[in-house]
Amino acid sequence: MTQTDNSSPITREIALRIGLAARALPDTDPRRLMTVLISCIGLPITEEKLAGIKVKDLKTAADGELNEVSQDALKNAVHILKGEADSEPKSDLPTVQAYQEGDMPNSIRVACASNTTTQLDGHFGSCNRFLIYQVSKDEIRLVDIRSTTPTEEVEDKNAFRAELISDCHVMYVASIGGPAAAKVVKAGIHPIKMPDGGEALPALEDLKAILASAPPPWLAKVMGVSPEDRKRFMLELEEE
Repeated sequence: MTQTDNSSPITREIALRIGLAARALPDTDPRRLMTVLISCIGLPITEEKLAGIKVKDLKTAADGELNEVSQDALKNAVHILKGEADSEPKSDLPTVQAYQEGDMPNSIRVACASNTTTQLDGHFGSCNRFLIYQVSKDEIRLVDIRSTTPTEEVEDKNAFRAELISDCHVMYVASIGGPAAAKVVKAGIHPIKMPDGGEALPALEDLKAILASAPPPWLAKVMGVSPEDRKRFMLELEEE
C-alpha cells in the first residue's frame, strides 16, 4: 500500500496497522479505511498524525462514512492505528474449564461475541473473540475462547467467523448485519442480539432457566429432546 501523490510512501508498519484496523471494523476493507483516514488527517499518513486520531474523527470523516459503526469497534480501530494493544492481558481473560463431549447431557453450545473479558459487547464483524460456553439446565461452563484474528488472509470475514463457531447452536452478539446473519443462520446457529451488552453470565443464566423449564421446539431439538416430548410441549402451548 503506497501513497497516490508525490508524498512519502506509507511505511510497512503503518500499512499493517491500517490493514488490521480495517479488519476490526465491520464491512470495511483497507481501501475504505484509507478514504476515511485521508479525509481525517490528510496525506502523508504518518505515525505522528495517527497518534493524534480520535474516535470522533473516524466517525465524522469522509461525510460520516463510518458513522454507523459502533463506538467500541471504532475505539478498537483507533488503538490499532496508534500501534497500541487493544486486548486484555491473558491473565485478565476468564479461565477455560475442562470439557469432553458427553460431560453435560442435554446441553447446548453458545458463542458470545466479546471485546472485553466476559462482556457481551462485540459486533459480529469486529469482535475480538468468541467466548464459547456449554449450557445445560444445571450448569454453565466456559469451554473455549476463540480469537477472531485469522492466521492467514481470508476473502470473506463473515464466512470465516461463522465457520469459527459452526459447532455452536446459539450466538449472543451486540449487533449483526443482515448478510452476516444469513451466513450464521445457514451454519445452523441462532443469533440473539443484545444491543445493551452487559456481562455474559446473566444472559446465560436466563438461557439455563429456559432449558430447565420449557424450551421452544427448535431448542429442544438441539438438546436432543424426543419428538414425543416436543409434541407434548406444542399441545400444552395450544391449550394455554
